[in-house]
Amino acid sequence: MTFRPEDYREPLEQAVRFATEWLDSLPSRPVKPRAPVDQLAVAFDRPLPEEPAGPAAVVAELARLAEPGLMAIGSGRFFGWVMGGTLPAALSADWLVSAWDQNGGLRYATPATAAIEERAGTWILDLLHLPASSAVGFTTGGTMANFVGLAAGRGAVLRSHDWDVNRDGLTGAPRLTVLAGAEVHSSVILALRYLGLGEPTLVAADPQGRIRSDALADALATVAGPCLVVLQAGNLHSGSFDPMRESIRLAHDAGAWVHVDGAFGLWAAASPRWASALDGLDSADSWATDAHKTLNVPYDCGIAVVADTAAVRSAFAAHTSYFVRDDAGTADPMDLVPELSRRARGVPVWAALRSLGRTGTVALVEGLADNARALAEGLGSLPGVEVLNDVVFTQVSVSFGTDDRTVRVTQALIEDGAVWMSGSVWSGRAVLRISVSNWSTSAADVAVAVDAVARALTAVTAAERD
Repeated sequence: MTFRPEDYREPLEQAVRFATEWLDSLPSRPVKPRAPVDQLAVAFDRPLPEEPAGPAAVVAELARLAEPGLMAIGSGRFFGWVMGGTLPAALSADWLVSAWDQNGGLRYATPATAAIEERAGTWILDLLHLPASSAVGFTTGGTMANFVGLAAGRGAVLRSHDWDVNRDGLTGAPRLTVLAGAEVHSSVILALRYLGLGEPTLVAADPQGRIRSDALADALATVAGPCLVVLQAGNLHSGSFDPMRESIRLAHDAGAWVHVDGAFGLWAAASPRWASALDGLDSADSWATDAHKTLNVPYDCGIAVVADTAAVRSAFAAHTSYFVRDDAGTADPMDLVPELSRRARGVPVWAALRSLGRTGTVALVEGLADNARALAEGLGSLPGVEVLNDVVFTQVSVSFGTDDRTVRVTQALIEDGAVWMSGSVWSGRAVLRISVSNWSTSAADVAVAVDAVARALTAVTAAERD
């Protein structure tokens, strides 16, 4: 086989064609997939061909077979979980990342992507008002961003109790206590599981899911050894923020490391609108967020920020003779995340921030929150609908009276397909949970969403009467 640049042209042109057709369909297509996974599995159920196929034909076949099973996550009418769309500059930059095919682990080997990611990290610290000397690593997602912050914290607090976890592991180590709010996200629990730390000790939260500082103080008073405290910037159901300054002060007074899980909510720090709610955020030790959520870059792209660069390098830096270091005093990208070989996923972040600028980023974040409030107001005006949370950011949790009715309305809404909102359980009640995270969501999309919920509610009410 011979490398010929012209061999890429036709398959790339096919990719552009099908990608453009897909993007063109987003404003009008149903959000839900047209075919279930079993049907897609049948479509792809073919033996491996004996002979090669033309790349352009492969791309066309892939696009045609996959299209019925694609969910329109990039639609402005997608409100399920917390999955943003993709900004044009970020998507285009991501295509370049694939074409460049750089292993973004070492500054010496791939200086362009390293420089781009370092600048993106600087912009993030500036926008979110976090310590300028912090290390910024780009991970596969929010779970691994939490993993990075907690791993750095694990090593740091154990070192403060004369234990080197890198050398000696966890067997025989001082008991490490992890404290987290009662509504801690499952990604934190997963990260703690990966780190061998077990489940956290849960601290009481208020009705909006915010950790109670008084309960945190009581919990810290019972801890005798090393401790990690996990706070939340953006509750999954209410969008609310833990009281940062007081909680962090209490934790630091007790010698604990403070990690902030801010998968979607950390971006609120870019806007003065949430300055009071996030007061003291910058005094934590590590932070995690997910750029594919609020910032709207392509999957996958978590962001881990650690104030103590030495702590994160201690957790992840690898040393071997064939790694050529550009500067021994400067962290390589692979020193800050749990990967040696890694995609240059920070490049689309640079493109998103370069295209938005400071004012555009603030407008993006505030616009998502404005749409969440508009949805809450529209849904709250429907008969029998109760908005359960204070709509402080981008999350809305709704009940339709009973749990049974809420579940049936959610199912009817998903079957309708005009929008996508996910069901959940919050504070022991079934809810329709709405996450506004797409840059393209418009007032028209909000109106369509309210109408879709009204249709589902009407259908369920009619069925109850029959």
